[in-house]
Amino acid sequence: MSHDTRTGEIHVPILARVEGEGALDIRIAAGRIEALTLRIFEPPRLFEKLLEGRSTQDVIDSVARICGICPVAYQMSAVAAIESILGVTPSPWVEAMRRVMYCGEWLQSHSLHIHLLAAPDFLGYESAPAMARDYPDEVRRGLRLQGLGNEIIRTFGGRSVHPVGICPGGFFHAPDAAAIDALREHLAAGLEEARELITWVAGLPLPEDDQDFVSVSLRHDHDYPITAGRIVSDQGLDLDPADFEQRFREFQVPHSTALHAQLDGHPYLVGPLARLNNNLDRLPEELRELLDDLGVRFPSRNMFHSIVARAVEMHVALAEALRLTEDYDPAAEPHAEAPARAGVGVGCTEAPRGILWHRYALDDQARVVEARIVPPTSQNQARMEEDLAASLTRFGLERDDDALRLHGEMVIRNYDPCISCATHFLDFRVLRENDLRENDWRR
Repeated sequence: MSHDTRTGEIHVPILARVEGEGALDIRIAAGRIEALTLRIFEPPRLFEKLLEGRSTQDVIDSVARICGICPVAYQMSAVAAIESILGVTPSPWVEAMRRVMYCGEWLQSHSLHIHLLAAPDFLGYESAPAMARDYPDEVRRGLRLQGLGNEIIRTFGGRSVHPVGICPGGFFHAPDAAAIDALREHLAAGLEEARELITWVAGLPLPEDDQDFVSVSLRHDHDYPITAGRIVSDQGLDLDPADFEQRFREFQVPHSTALHAQLDGHPYLVGPLARLNNNLDRLPEELRELLDDLGVRFPSRNMFHSIVARAVEMHVALAEALRLTEDYDPAAEPHAEAPARAGVGVGCTEAPRGILWHRYALDDQARVVEARIVPPTSQNQARMEEDLAASLTRFGLERDDDALRLHGEMVIRNYDPCISCATHFLDFRVLRENDLRENDWRR
């Protein structure tokens, strides 16, 4: 970190304990933040362009490589869009088992974030290994729950990283009853540990930092939203995912290779806190009672309650996986046929970090003509910058640089940003000699 005392500028060149590469620049003048940029400098990955010309199965297998932490989310949004084009309706068995598989991803991703990335911030440790010396049982519990999430993914996807089990119409293979019986034993043990985790996380010394923000998530008719739903907000938005582009806009900012996004011209929040804020009534009554007993109130305006929301969602994931695999019977036909068809389709699901929106246009051979993917971290970029400015100001700009850096990093890590997913596109512009005579290059 560097601090220019002449300008009041603070530069954090590398953000620690986040997925990907980023930096934070702040300029303070007259006791206020004059400029703040969350600077993402990873090279754009252009994965939408790389999907053009590929078959539907290539798309499903390829998008799993976009993120090593959330491969299932990318596959589920992609297959939902593709099936809507091909006119395929998955069977109730397929829909249920896809939800189970997605629960595995929520479980492993949330556990990783809570125990290895976020909890050290709130307990005053510089790293998870340092925290583990004083909290060995809690860290071991977190690793067990993360491993259980990977086991769920592997059961349906063949492997836990970049799974290969999903296809248009369903799965390539249905797990046998013995495999599900063994999995259920582990799920039952994990459910009690997840309840203990909620209590532990709710007891962490979380900062009080209420803010105004718009919570955006999916909402399902009766389930806690994971694989399907309408896009809603706590300000009255209720939108079919096919109409996403009517209200949401992505745009490039000069300081970042990650796109920013706005809803009706304003930043918004996606992710576990937004989901819980919008879907509190979809939680089991016992979970709502537990939160009341612990004194954590949702809907919440405190961004640091995101870690509690993640712990709650881990319990939801385990309970759902147990419910949906009860009386399990492997499907004789784990997938339906999906004949080639041209068209445009949209898929939107709830990745651990928030809504993940896909749109594909296919030709009559069911090959991709155009692809567009809007990851949750891109959607949270503008909200993160807004949060940083408000939280750092409330924290106290007169504090020393190390304190400001640590607090800024804690705010960013609280979103669990997946920076590599967000660097998918770059608005490329060339100004040549004639342009330079007519335009101010700096403008």
